[in-house]
Amino acid sequence: MQISGAKILMECLLEQGVDTIFGYPGGAIIIVYDELYRYRGKIHHYLTSHEQGASHAADGYARSTGKVGVCFATSGPGATNLTTGIATAYLDSSPVVFITCNVAEPLIGKDSFQEVDMIGISMPITKSNFLVKSADRLADTVREAFAVARSGRPGPVLVDILTNATTETAKYEPLPLPAHVTHGSLAALIHRASHDFKEPEPNSADLDKLGEMIAESKRPMLICGGGVVLSRAQEEFTAFAEKLDAPTAYTVMGCGGIRGRHPLATGMIGMHGSRASNMACAACDLLIAVGCRFTDRVATDTKSFAKQAKVVQIDIDRSEIDKNVPTAHHIIGDAKSVLRRMMKRVKQHDNSEWKAQVFSYPTDSQYPLDGDVLTPKQVCDACSRLVPEDTIVATDVGQHQMWCVQNFKFDYPGQLLTSGGFGTMGFGLGAAIGAKVGNPDKTVIHMTGDGSFRMNCNELATVAYYKLPIVTIIFKNNTLGMVRQLQSLTLGKRFSQTTFTNRGPDFVKLAEAYGLEGSRVKTVKELEKVLQKALKCGHGYVIECVINIDEMVRPMVKSGSPIDQFLMN
Repeated sequence: MQISGAKILMECLLEQGVDTIFGYPGGAIIIVYDELYRYRGKIHHYLTSHEQGASHAADGYARSTGKVGVCFATSGPGATNLTTGIATAYLDSSPVVFITCNVAEPLIGKDSFQEVDMIGISMPITKSNFLVKSADRLADTVREAFAVARSGRPGPVLVDILTNATTETAKYEPLPLPAHVTHGSLAALIHRASHDFKEPEPNSADLDKLGEMIAESKRPMLICGGGVVLSRAQEEFTAFAEKLDAPTAYTVMGCGGIRGRHPLATGMIGMHGSRASNMACAACDLLIAVGCRFTDRVATDTKSFAKQAKVVQIDIDRSEIDKNVPTAHHIIGDAKSVLRRMMKRVKQHDNSEWKAQVFSYPTDSQYPLDGDVLTPKQVCDACSRLVPEDTIVATDVGQHQMWCVQNFKFDYPGQLLTSGGFGTMGFGLGAAIGAKVGNPDKTVIHMTGDGSFRMNCNELATVAYYKLPIVTIIFKNNTLGMVRQLQSLTLGKRFSQTTFTNRGPDFVKLAEAYGLEGSRVKTVKELEKVLQKALKCGHGYVIECVINIDEMVRPMVKSGSPIDQFLMN
């Protein structure tokens, strides 16, 4: 049948099981939004305050549900406002399809109103991108975009559609699905000569070799990386760790890949990792990293990192192997698939002596609890006590992010939503919105700092309009805390442009301006009372927690230093 490009787009989104879109309309994409109006009973659109907020919402939706997120934006500044969100999704391998519209084909290359080369701009920060010039290419392109986004190592894909392709008509053939096939496995039905959507099968010889290395090891250690979370391989990873009886650290992106309360969990590893995790890494004889990239926040000094150990890297992306840390052995494959196969090759181990050595160091960060001023640990402890255990936590980036990772115990993939690779201040509230939309029955809280909250507080309008009961908790220290910490420890306390004192806004009044409630707390008792109220009120709530300007994240390893040499305990 002959239908318009805009209608083809809607039909293809339904094929992919899409029922939720985040976005912001504009002139170039107006025909798409006009068609979306006709599909409003099948596809729900959430209008954010800014395109960047929409991009983070689609990302948070994807991370928390395991589905592909979808985001719409118009041409020019609408499209370029997505770039931070696209890069955020790219660095953390989050499957989001970004759909933008551009000027009509006769206007391309003429500096037309709101024209921009989104293909060129997005090329370094997408898994793949597509320019659709005519309606007859739209269906195949959209189907391929979703297949690419969700297959292998997931990631963001951009589809830029020229406006003439939205108005033109073309023949559309629905993609039939066999009765036994769900939308979630649609990628298996789609093949393109230029793409191989099949996940790499782990090599049996490589698996056998790792089994031999494990048998020879006396001091094994595991690192749970983001690949475990993306693969939803928490059960397989935990079973593997238990069979090895190995101390297990996790990266920021690996939170939820093993329960934070698990007896083998040593806490976060790296720059702000626990002493147990970092000291174990320095002493182990076999280090098995699953879905971990060994970034500079984990391998603070690549030359000395686990230098006494045989390093084994398990990753679905071959380009990550030996990129940062040289390995003695590696296995290419999906975390879930590799771990399932390894379970058949490993006998039950008992590493009691080695564990006793590792757990002689603290697995939790040590913070003083005395004094008259509310501390970050008190804030985190109160929140973790009062919120349901399955609460989804979205953070921005900075000190509060590290405090949350250190003090919350995450139990499942997608429970922590944070920008690990790109470090995006302003990510948290959009991500919380996407998470709440995708998980309406779960409690969602947004943990942020006053620096980050300035970058996304406009999305309180979205929270208010859609009546999303998201609780925002602000660590209010009147500074860019992580930068100030570095200035304190390494730059002679020269606090250049990091202090917010007397600059506003009043976040309580700001919440009220958006039709929400807000409270300022200075003690644990005040926080507990207000948080209990916020969790029951049924709408958005902002809690400002006043903390000391000189609070620091402990421990800390200086960038470029060995992982077991702490600048601050």
